[in-house]
Amino acid sequence: MIVQRLLACWILALAAVPARASFLSGEALDTMADVLAIVVLVVVPAIVIVLFWIVHVLPEKIAHKRHHPQRDAITTLCLLSLVFGGLLWPLAWIWAYTKPIGYRLAYGTDRHPEYYDEMAEKHREGRLSREEVAHLREELEAMEARGALPPGLRALKDELVRPKIAEKPARNQAA
Repeated sequence: MIVQRLLACWILALAAVPARASFLSGEALDTMADVLAIVVLVVVPAIVIVLFWIVHVLPEKIAHKRHHPQRDAITTLCLLSLVFGGLLWPLAWIWAYTKPIGYRLAYGTDRHPEYYDEMAEKHREGRLSREEVAHLREELEAMEARGALPPGLRALKDELVRPKIAEKPARNQAA
């Protein structure tokens, strides 16, 4: 039995194909090495830089989506983080997700002024529900109660009140 196993191993060893380091040879191997070098030296760094940029812009996009009132400062911090190799990026990320309590105490709102411009435009187009209009009106009234309301927001508050008065006669005429 041992003799048969040794004979089988010896036959398999004689039948083995010589080993090669690569499945390519000659010019194909040189061409493949050139292509691989270009990819490693040019394409990979470009992809890494783009991914680094995308990740560092995320806090800015989050602050914009959440209507953070300090989103311009968060944008600046993101750009500074790019300069400092990403060290400030976690701070920008945390800042984008925080609720600006101090800002709300100082200005009466925790939203960027463009939020109210967007809501006014949606209201003019008729894309706001009654609940959203009521909530926006309450928010503007609370801001007015805390202090002086900027002229643009005062006009929006007046505009939110007007349609209720204008809708009543139109409904009576239709009936």
